[in-house]
Amino acid sequence: MQSSSTTHITALVKKDILLEMRQQFSLYGVLLYVAATIFVVYLINGQPESDTWNALFWVVQLFVCVNGVAKSFLQEQRGRMLYFYSIAGAKDFILAKLIFNAILMLVMNLLALGIFLVLLGNPLEHMATFIGISLMGGLGLSLVFTFLSAIAAKAQQSASLVAILGFPVIIPQLLLLARIAKIAFAPVIQSGLTQMLLLLVGFDALVVVLAIILFPFLWKD
Repeated sequence: MQSSSTTHITALVKKDILLEMRQQFSLYGVLLYVAATIFVVYLINGQPESDTWNALFWVVQLFVCVNGVAKSFLQEQRGRMLYFYSIAGAKDFILAKLIFNAILMLVMNLLALGIFLVLLGNPLEHMATFIGISLMGGLGLSLVFTFLSAIAAKAQQSASLVAILGFPVIIPQLLLLARIAKIAFAPVIQSGLTQMLLLLVGFDALVVVLAIILFPFLWKD
Protein backbone atom coordinates (compact mmCIF):
# COMPACT_ATOMS: atom_id res chain seq x y z
CA MET A 1 0.00 0.00 0.00
CA GLN A 2 2.83 2.34 0.94
CA SER A 3 4.69 1.48 -2.27
CA SER A 4 1.59 2.20 -4.35
CA SER A 5 1.13 5.57 -2.62
CA THR A 6 4.76 6.50 -3.26
CA THR A 7 4.40 5.51 -6.91
CA HIS A 8 1.32 7.70 -7.33
CA ILE A 9 2.98 10.70 -5.67
CA THR A 10 6.14 10.32 -7.76
CA ALA A 11 4.17 10.02 -11.00
CA LEU A 12 2.06 13.09 -10.21
CA VAL A 13 5.14 15.16 -9.31
CA LYS A 14 6.87 14.11 -12.54
CA LYS A 15 3.73 15.06 -14.48
CA ASP A 16 3.72 18.57 -13.02
CA ILE A 17 7.46 18.99 -13.62
CA LEU A 18 7.11 17.95 -17.27
CA LEU A 19 4.18 20.33 -17.79
CA GLU A 20 6.14 23.18 -16.21
CA MET A 21 9.18 22.43 -18.40
CA ARG A 22 7.02 22.40 -21.53
CA GLN A 23 5.11 25.57 -20.77
CA GLN A 24 7.74 27.60 -18.88
CA PHE A 25 5.70 30.77 -19.26
CA SER A 26 4.93 30.96 -15.54
CA LEU A 27 8.58 30.63 -14.53
CA TYR A 28 9.76 33.19 -17.07
CA GLY A 29 6.89 35.51 -16.19
CA VAL A 30 7.75 35.39 -12.48
CA LEU A 31 11.44 35.96 -13.18
CA LEU A 32 10.58 38.94 -15.38
CA TYR A 33 8.39 40.35 -12.62
CA VAL A 34 11.15 39.92 -10.03
CA ALA A 35 13.85 41.41 -12.25
CA ALA A 36 11.67 44.37 -13.26
CA THR A 37 10.62 45.10 -9.66
CA ILE A 38 14.16 44.97 -8.32
CA PHE A 39 15.53 47.03 -11.21
CA VAL A 40 12.94 49.77 -10.62
CA VAL A 41 13.83 49.83 -6.91
CA TYR A 42 17.50 50.08 -7.85
CA LEU A 43 16.85 53.00 -10.22
CA ILE A 44 14.80 54.87 -7.61
CA ASN A 45 16.69 54.12 -4.42
CA GLY A 46 20.00 52.59 -5.41
CA GLN A 47 21.26 49.90 -3.04
CA PRO A 48 19.03 50.08 0.07
CA GLU A 49 19.95 49.56 3.70
CA SER A 50 19.81 46.10 5.21
CA ASP A 51 16.34 46.49 6.80
CA THR A 52 14.83 47.74 3.55
CA TRP A 53 16.63 45.01 1.61
CA ASN A 54 15.23 42.37 3.97
CA ALA A 55 11.66 43.70 3.86
CA LEU A 56 11.70 44.04 0.07
CA PHE A 57 13.01 40.50 -0.34
CA TRP A 58 10.11 38.94 1.57
CA VAL A 59 7.49 41.11 -0.14
CA VAL A 60 8.83 39.96 -3.50
CA GLN A 61 8.79 36.34 -2.29
CA LEU A 62 5.13 36.72 -1.38
CA PHE A 63 4.15 37.94 -4.84
CA VAL A 64 6.34 35.29 -6.49
CA CYS A 65 4.50 32.61 -4.53
CA VAL A 66 1.07 34.05 -5.32
CA ASN A 67 1.83 34.20 -9.05
CA GLY A 68 3.83 31.00 -9.36
CA VAL A 69 2.32 28.55 -6.87
CA ALA A 70 -1.29 29.63 -6.39
CA LYS A 71 -2.20 28.59 -9.95
CA SER A 72 -1.41 24.91 -9.30
CA PHE A 73 -5.01 23.82 -8.75
CA LEU A 74 -6.68 26.57 -10.74
CA GLN A 75 -5.19 25.28 -14.00
CA GLU A 76 -6.50 21.74 -13.49
CA GLN A 77 -9.58 21.09 -15.61
CA ARG A 78 -12.55 19.16 -14.25
CA GLY A 79 -12.05 16.25 -16.65
CA ARG A 80 -8.42 15.91 -15.62
CA MET A 81 -9.39 15.99 -11.95
CA LEU A 82 -11.85 13.15 -12.53
CA TYR A 83 -9.02 11.16 -14.11
CA PHE A 84 -6.76 11.79 -11.12
CA TYR A 85 -9.64 10.80 -8.85
CA SER A 86 -9.81 7.41 -10.57
CA ILE A 87 -6.09 6.60 -10.31
CA ALA A 88 -4.94 8.22 -7.06
CA GLY A 89 -6.27 9.07 -3.64
CA ALA A 90 -6.78 12.49 -2.12
CA LYS A 91 -3.74 12.20 0.16
CA ASP A 92 -1.44 11.20 -2.71
CA PHE A 93 -2.69 14.04 -4.88
CA ILE A 94 -2.32 16.81 -2.29
CA LEU A 95 1.11 15.56 -1.20
CA ALA A 96 2.25 15.54 -4.84
CA LYS A 97 1.05 19.12 -5.28
CA LEU A 98 2.77 20.20 -2.06
CA ILE A 99 6.04 18.60 -3.14
CA PHE A 100 5.98 20.01 -6.67
CA ASN A 101 5.12 23.54 -5.54
CA ALA A 102 7.81 23.35 -2.86
CA ILE A 103 10.39 22.45 -5.52
CA LEU A 104 9.14 25.22 -7.82
CA MET A 105 9.22 27.82 -5.05
CA LEU A 106 12.71 26.79 -3.92
CA VAL A 107 14.03 27.26 -7.47
CA MET A 108 12.36 30.65 -7.85
CA ASN A 109 13.59 31.62 -4.38
CA LEU A 110 17.22 31.00 -5.30
CA LEU A 111 16.85 32.80 -8.63
CA ALA A 112 15.23 35.81 -6.94
CA LEU A 113 17.98 35.90 -4.32
CA GLY A 114 20.59 35.91 -7.07
CA ILE A 115 18.90 38.87 -8.78
CA PHE A 116 18.73 40.71 -5.44
CA LEU A 117 22.44 40.22 -4.82
CA VAL A 118 23.37 41.39 -8.33
CA LEU A 119 21.19 44.52 -8.48
CA LEU A 120 20.76 45.55 -4.84
CA GLY A 121 24.12 44.56 -3.41
CA ASN A 122 24.99 42.13 -0.65
CA PRO A 123 24.40 43.48 2.88
CA LEU A 124 24.45 39.96 4.35
CA GLU A 125 26.96 39.04 7.04
CA HIS A 126 26.02 35.35 7.03
CA MET A 127 25.18 34.28 3.50
CA ALA A 128 24.68 30.57 4.23
CA THR A 129 22.34 31.37 7.14
CA PHE A 130 20.19 33.65 5.00
CA ILE A 131 20.02 31.12 2.16
CA GLY A 132 18.79 28.47 4.58
CA ILE A 133 16.22 30.84 6.08
CA SER A 134 15.02 31.96 2.64
CA LEU A 135 14.60 28.35 1.51
CA MET A 136 12.63 27.50 4.63
CA GLY A 137 10.52 30.61 4.13
CA GLY A 138 9.86 29.77 0.50
CA LEU A 139 8.87 26.26 1.51
CA GLY A 140 6.41 27.59 4.06
CA LEU A 141 4.86 30.05 1.63
CA SER A 142 4.43 27.35 -1.01
CA LEU A 143 2.69 25.00 1.45
CA VAL A 144 0.21 27.65 2.55
CA PHE A 145 -0.68 28.85 -0.93
CA THR A 146 -0.93 25.34 -2.36
CA PHE A 147 -3.60 24.47 0.20
CA LEU A 148 -5.40 27.78 -0.34
CA SER A 149 -5.28 27.19 -4.09
CA ALA A 150 -7.06 23.85 -3.58
CA ILE A 151 -9.82 25.59 -1.62
CA ALA A 152 -10.21 28.33 -4.25
CA ALA A 153 -10.29 25.83 -7.10
CA LYS A 154 -13.04 23.77 -5.49
CA ALA A 155 -14.98 26.96 -4.82
CA GLN A 156 -14.66 27.66 -8.57
CA GLN A 157 -13.12 31.03 -7.89
CA SER A 158 -10.18 32.82 -9.46
CA ALA A 159 -6.69 33.28 -8.07
CA SER A 160 -7.82 36.48 -6.37
CA LEU A 161 -9.59 34.33 -3.76
CA VAL A 162 -6.24 32.75 -2.94
CA ALA A 163 -4.77 36.15 -2.16
CA ILE A 164 -7.80 37.12 -0.06
CA LEU A 165 -7.72 33.91 1.95
CA GLY A 166 -3.97 33.99 2.29
CA PHE A 167 -3.56 37.55 3.53
CA PRO A 168 -4.55 37.00 7.20
CA VAL A 169 -2.71 33.66 7.27
CA ILE A 170 0.53 34.67 5.64
CA ILE A 171 1.19 38.03 7.33
CA PRO A 172 2.24 36.49 10.70
CA GLN A 173 4.52 34.08 8.85
CA LEU A 174 6.11 36.92 6.83
CA LEU A 175 6.72 38.91 10.01
CA LEU A 176 8.35 35.88 11.62
CA LEU A 177 10.51 35.27 8.53
CA ALA A 178 11.63 38.90 8.39
CA ARG A 179 12.53 38.79 12.07
CA ILE A 180 14.47 35.54 11.70
CA ALA A 181 16.26 36.82 8.59
CA LYS A 182 17.58 39.88 10.47
CA ILE A 183 19.99 37.52 12.19
CA ALA A 184 21.83 37.03 8.90
CA PHE A 185 22.49 40.80 8.66
CA ALA A 186 24.09 41.11 12.10
CA PRO A 187 27.86 40.59 12.58
CA VAL A 188 27.16 38.16 15.42
CA ILE A 189 24.37 35.59 15.29
CA GLN A 190 22.02 36.41 18.15
CA SER A 191 20.34 33.94 20.47
CA GLY A 192 16.82 32.68 19.88
CA LEU A 193 17.36 31.51 16.30
CA THR A 194 16.67 27.86 17.14
CA GLN A 195 13.36 28.61 18.86
CA MET A 196 12.11 30.76 15.98
CA LEU A 197 13.15 28.15 13.41
CA LEU A 198 11.33 25.45 15.36
CA LEU A 199 8.25 27.67 15.41
CA LEU A 200 8.48 28.06 11.64
CA VAL A 201 8.93 24.31 11.12
CA GLY A 202 5.96 23.64 13.39
CA PHE A 203 3.81 26.04 11.36
CA ASP A 204 4.79 24.29 8.10
CA ALA A 205 4.07 20.88 9.60
CA LEU A 206 0.65 22.10 10.75
CA VAL A 207 -0.21 23.23 7.22
CA VAL A 208 0.75 19.82 5.80
CA VAL A 209 -1.32 17.98 8.41
CA LEU A 210 -4.34 20.21 7.80
CA ALA A 211 -4.02 19.71 4.04
CA ILE A 212 -3.95 15.92 4.43
CA ILE A 213 -6.95 15.95 6.79
CA LEU A 214 -9.15 18.51 5.05
CA PHE A 215 -8.40 18.00 1.35
CA PRO A 216 -10.27 14.65 1.07
CA PHE A 217 -13.50 16.53 1.88
CA LEU A 218 -12.81 18.91 -1.06
CA TRP A 219 -11.71 15.97 -3.23
CA LYS A 220 -15.14 14.32 -3.01
CA ASP A 221 -16.99 17.31 -4.45
